Amino acid sequence: MHIDTSTEFGQRVMRRLREEHVIWLTTVGPDGAPQPRPVWFLWEEGSFLIYSQPDAHKVRHIRRNPHVALHFNSDTDGNDVVVFIGEARLDDSAPRADRHAAYLAKYAQGIADLGMTPQQMAEEYSAAIRVTPTHLRGF
Repeated sequence: MHIDTSTEFGQRVMRRLREEHVIWLTTVGPDGAPQPRPVWFLWEEGSFLIYSQPDAHKVRHIRRNPHVALHFNSDTDGNDVVVFIGEARLDDSAPRADRHAAYLAKYAQGIADLGMTPQQMAEEYSAAIRVTPTHLRGF
């Protein structure tokens, strides 16, 4: 999927991918119902990297059905909508969270606010999820 940065929308999307700390990940539950949850993410090389507890519902959902959506919060008027549709998989090749410099730079304060060290974070959130977006929509 290509983000056209020559447009105002594409520039806004790229800014939000760089600056936002939370995105909503929606997986599909076993009953077919959407299951949204806020997650930390890192945008790298055209995909999202999300660390999770390995026994979390989202991990079980992705194992059963890789179809996911991600979206940012809109502004207070319901504008600045950015929605990605994509495929998720567990990524065993991703570095541990405490060995990923860009992830640590982005979330060092959040990890500390949880009362955790980067090492504790990496041990508890040891499942790396990689989401490759296939579609982008918004306004």
